[in-house]
Amino acid sequence: MNEIIRTTGLTKKYGENYSVRNLDMRVFENRIYGFLGPNGAGKSTTLKMLLGLASPTKGEVDIFGQRMNSKNRIEILKEVGSLIESPSYYSHLTAAENLKILASLLDVPRGNIEKVLQIVRLDKQQNKKTAAFSLGMKQRLGLASALLSFPKLLILDEPTNGLDPAGIQEMRELIKTLPRQYGMTVIVSSHLLSEIDQMAEDIGIIANGKMMYQGELNMLHEMDKNKTLEEIFLDLTGKEQSL
Repeated sequence: MNEIIRTTGLTKKYGENYSVRNLDMRVFENRIYGFLGPNGAGKSTTLKMLLGLASPTKGEVDIFGQRMNSKNRIEILKEVGSLIESPSYYSHLTAAENLKILASLLDVPRGNIEKVLQIVRLDKQQNKKTAAFSLGMKQRLGLASALLSFPKLLILDEPTNGLDPAGIQEMRELIKTLPRQYGMTVIVSSHLLSEIDQMAEDIGIIANGKMMYQGELNMLHEMDKNKTLEEIFLDLTGKEQSL
């Protein structure tokens, strides 16, 4: 399998405190990688470093086989879509109008707007102002924005935040279709273990900025067939959090 992402010794330090420590991450092509960890474990900081939104204190990030730096970052990120934190829009504009502005900035075909609205099932609400959107609709529009260029790599940070159970299930099933239908590699960061368990093929578990486990999800379950993912997660992260 081809590596889409490889980090080597990735570290982020704020003052005397480490947010991420010597993280070696491996993400493979056309798969869903679940990134799990307790609140404050360093998940969002890691994703921001992958996107060049935060500079590593030390370590390297390779994406699509290229060492990312200030010279090639923009070119690499043309093939990356992301949904980090809560999406924001021009509330007085419609869903389609918001995406038209983004399409112009990204220099992607206008035809992509209709395609992504259909993918996230907002095509019938595309002429509705986003001020009237529910939280679930805003999250789906955020995903549409991330998909607009049909990227090779999609990075989603807590994409089901604030959704009701039906919305969570809908988002999960939608994400699961992306690798096989569009050839995308997807990283999903979440604190909802049950959702990752139903969605991901590979998994990374982080605690106190350290990678505690990385590999295929089914191999993690093989570690102890009598335990749930939640129990295994607590075993892996509990000792590290108590230090």
